[in-house]
Amino acid sequence: MKVDARTLEVQRLGACTVASGISGMSFVEDGDRVALQSDPMQLRRELEGSGEISALEKAGPRARIYFDPPKLKCGIITCGGLCPGINDVIRAIVLSLYHNYGVRSVLGFPCGFEGLTDRYGHTPMKLDPEAVSRINDHGGTILGSSRGRQNVEEMVDTLDRMNIGLLFVIGGDGALRGAQAMAEEIRRRGLKIGVIGIPKTIDNDICFVERSFGYVTAVAEAVKAIDAAHTEAKGARNGISLVKLMGRESGFIAMFASLASSDVNFCLIPEAPFRLEKLLPLLRSRLEKRRHAVIVAAEGAGQDLIGALPERDASGRLRLKDIGVFLRERILEYFTGVGMDATFKYIDPSYTIRSVPANAYDSAFCLILGQNAVHAGMAGRTNMVVGYWMRSFTHVPIPLAVSERRRVDPHGWAWGSLLTSTGQPRDMQ
Repeated sequence: MKVDARTLEVQRLGACTVASGISGMSFVEDGDRVALQSDPMQLRRELEGSGEISALEKAGPRARIYFDPPKLKCGIITCGGLCPGINDVIRAIVLSLYHNYGVRSVLGFPCGFEGLTDRYGHTPMKLDPEAVSRINDHGGTILGSSRGRQNVEEMVDTLDRMNIGLLFVIGGDGALRGAQAMAEEIRRRGLKIGVIGIPKTIDNDICFVERSFGYVTAVAEAVKAIDAAHTEAKGARNGISLVKLMGRESGFIAMFASLASSDVNFCLIPEAPFRLEKLLPLLRSRLEKRRHAVIVAAEGAGQDLIGALPERDASGRLRLKDIGVFLRERILEYFTGVGMDATFKYIDPSYTIRSVPANAYDSAFCLILGQNAVHAGMAGRTNMVVGYWMRSFTHVPIPLAVSERRRVDPHGWAWGSLLTSTGQPRDMQ
């Protein structure tokens, strides 16, 4: 998608005429912006060309808001796979609505978009400070989650019938697309219902969002698995440990966990294709020199070698084949063929990582994300997601956020540092 002033503009429900009741905070002006990039030469070219700098709207509390808090009813849903910090975000939204703005009616709709569809029979959960007390100590989501599309008209009917004025959608790419569809249907009907997204993707792959919540925790937990894998590999002659981590299309977790560990010899990600004809001799050379090796593979790596399954999951994504199983079979077959004994251990900690509570850093990040989601919603924004860019919290239009995947740059500094750390060649094709 071409980025210009139109694609960066955040939709609004109307004029903000209600004085905010927040005290003790500095208000953000509507004209405050965060530049999309910091390269001075690029900024100069933009100014010389259009006279404008591409920038996102800055997040934060506004002096005047759209909704009258005592009359407002809000809803929260959580969609997709689990991720550290979901409960932290739920708690932050409820506490901010309750304490900062005086909103007293907040409902949690169970099981994602299913909770907005009558045929599933889910009963909404009343959320208040007591209901969310200490939920941040636990992984998962107190609301439950689900994947898959639901009828947009039915979901908007539910919001309209229940007099929901503001819906918070905590989810990844698929959930944000669903939120966009609801916002567009709401606008088509002329309703005044805000839809605010909070990016939940453990892969850290939402466009124009530098970091999503739970990602830092996931990297830290992945390092623990890599450390264990390294111990296993060193404990056997010609020991090989392979750790499969999350990352369908983006290898951020695999890359940064490998950097943090410094014990990884080969890191395989979707953005850097490889061939077995290159990888296997390199692995053999490593064993001949050091007698052990550690491989980290993102789940989406090497899919061109094994082929994605023709089936799709409930979210419409192609089901991936298991790169870990594939590599185990090919590696053992290779070493048998060259007459070299090898001990192979395959470790997949993915679901363990997804279900842990957020660490302290992520918990703080979740709190600020939730607060800024509330600030945006109360100020009448809609069809947008709260992001983090250039060390600032921002408002990103959902159509822009889902326009493409954020991916590792195989020519960037981070991947270059990874290659220096592992010693693997840049080209393994």
